[in-house]
Amino acid sequence: MFFEYLPLMKSATLMTLGLAVSSLIVGLLLSTFFVVLETNKFACVRKPVSVAIALLRGLPEIIVVFLIYFGATELVEKITGEYVEFSAFGCGVAALSLIFAAYASQSLRGAIQAIPLGQWESAAALGLNRRYAFLHIIMPQVWRHALPGLSNQWLVLLKDTALISLIGVSDLMRQAELINTNTHQPFTWYGLAALIYLIITIISQVFIRKLELRFTRFERGVH
Repeated sequence: MFFEYLPLMKSATLMTLGLAVSSLIVGLLLSTFFVVLETNKFACVRKPVSVAIALLRGLPEIIVVFLIYFGATELVEKITGEYVEFSAFGCGVAALSLIFAAYASQSLRGAIQAIPLGQWESAAALGLNRRYAFLHIIMPQVWRHALPGLSNQWLVLLKDTALISLIGVSDLMRQAELINTNTHQPFTWYGLAALIYLIITIISQVFIRKLELRFTRFERGVH
C-alpha cells in the first residue's frame, strides 16, 4: 500500500516545487519593483508603497492567501457583476510572491544602501546615466550583499507553500492529508512529507552555498 501512493507524493512534490519556484521568480521581480518605488524621490509614490509593504509584513501569511483567493473573486464580481473563479495555483503564487517581495525588498534596499556612493559618482564621471549604472554596476554588487537575506527568505517561502493546501492545491501537505484520510497512518505520510521538505531544503542550501562562493570569487577578481 505504501508504494501505491508514492506516485501521488511525487506529483505533490513537483507541485510544491512549482509553487515555490514560480513565487520566487515573480517575487524577485516584484521586490525589485517595490525597491524602485520605495526609493522614489516623490513622497506620493514612496509612502503608499511603504505602507503596503508594512501591511504585507504585518499580516499573517494565511490571511494574505485567503484575501487573494477569496477576495479576488468577490472584487471582480462586484466590479463586473459576473462570478469568476480564479485558479487556486495562480492565487497561491500571487499571495506567496507578494509575501516574499515584501521581505525581499527590504533585503534589496539594505543591500543597495550598502553600496558606497563612490560607485555612483564613478559611473557619473564616466558619463553613464543612472539607469545604466544601476543595472550594470550597482545591481551585480547588490545581489552579492542581498544573497544571505534572500536565501533565508527562499527557505521560508518553501515552507509557506504548505499554506496553499488550504485553498485546494494538491501540494505535499494536501496530498499527505488526503492519503492519511485513506490509510490512517499520519506518522508515515506526514513524516514522508517532512523528509521531502528537508531534502529540498538541504539541496537548496548546497546550491546557495555555491552561489555565495561564486560571488565571492567574482568580487575578489574584480578587486
